[in-house]
Amino acid sequence: MNTSYSLISQHQTNCIINEDRYGINANSSCQDRANFGNGQSWKRGISSLLGAILFWTTLTHSVLADEPKPVELVVLGIAQDAGFPQAGCFKSCCKNAWLHPELRRQVSCLGLIDHHWGQCWMFDCSPDFPFQLQTLTQKLRSKTNRSRPIDGIFLTHAHIGHYAGLIHLGREVMGTRQVPTYVMPRMKSFLKRNGPWSQLVELENIRLIDLVADEPISLNPRIQVKPFQVPHRDEFSETVGFEIIGPRKKVIYLPDIDKWSRWNESIEQMVESVDIAFLDGTFFENGEIPGRDMTTIPHPFVAESISRFSALDSNQRKKVNFIHFNHTNPVLQPDHPARRQIKNAGMQIATEGQTVNLSSR
Repeated sequence: MNTSYSLISQHQTNCIINEDRYGINANSSCQDRANFGNGQSWKRGISSLLGAILFWTTLTHSVLADEPKPVELVVLGIAQDAGFPQAGCFKSCCKNAWLHPELRRQVSCLGLIDHHWGQCWMFDCSPDFPFQLQTLTQKLRSKTNRSRPIDGIFLTHAHIGHYAGLIHLGREVMGTRQVPTYVMPRMKSFLKRNGPWSQLVELENIRLIDLVADEPISLNPRIQVKPFQVPHRDEFSETVGFEIIGPRKKVIYLPDIDKWSRWNESIEQMVESVDIAFLDGTFFENGEIPGRDMTTIPHPFVAESISRFSALDSNQRKKVNFIHFNHTNPVLQPDHPARRQIKNAGMQIATEGQTVNLSSR
């Protein structure tokens, strides 16, 4: 009697285990359950298991599909206003770049892409605009229903490398319609009062949008941009940098400033407040341009910045990405010790094609 009870209990236990593991109907006969391994009930169990897997796979895919696509920053150029190599230069700094096109570099410019909304913007509009626009739009994953080639252009100031590309928006080339062009007050006045830029305004190839220093502007629900004014050779306009605020990361773009010491803000505090800082690296050190008084074209030398930022801890120093290199800057030479000096100091050299995902930590 005890033996029979034990056998029945063991059989019932097996049935319960099979119900939990394979989804066998609890109301089916014990004989059906006992015959699980013989065919029909086994097939029903597998069918239930596959159905559960399909359900969870579909649900997971649906959740992932609803996650917004990223906001991405891309470096479109790293050279000073004249590009690299520079027109008319046949010295050692530019010689190899004339011979080897892969060494050439485009003028400093950043692109911003919101892959979720299918939008893109540029920070500065350089003489290399045709190539940079092509690169930017090729990276844009969603190209449907685009009414304009670019959703906006932010201008830092009125030196040729930062606005001259606007010429391609005119009727002789693209003939665009009201491309939003974000400008500070003096920059706005410069474009409206001086040809050929004034024609872009009159023909509504561009639409000037006012910026105010230290006041952020929203591009969409996920992106804000805040201009901040800096000292520079402001012959025709004021000069600004931009803080680009994405869903989870912030970046600053500051390609031109006179000297860190001439600014009433702390560049160190600004670096600490963001995730990446693209900073003026125009010249590496004093005396880089023989026979020219470099005080007339002031910039913070890279060597000065390395020394100044050495007080920052390593996590802060690695945020620094130098950009906007003059053709004489040895950083543009692939194997020059200047490049190692920057990297040994824990800082970075911006590269064309470099991307930053502003949606991830």
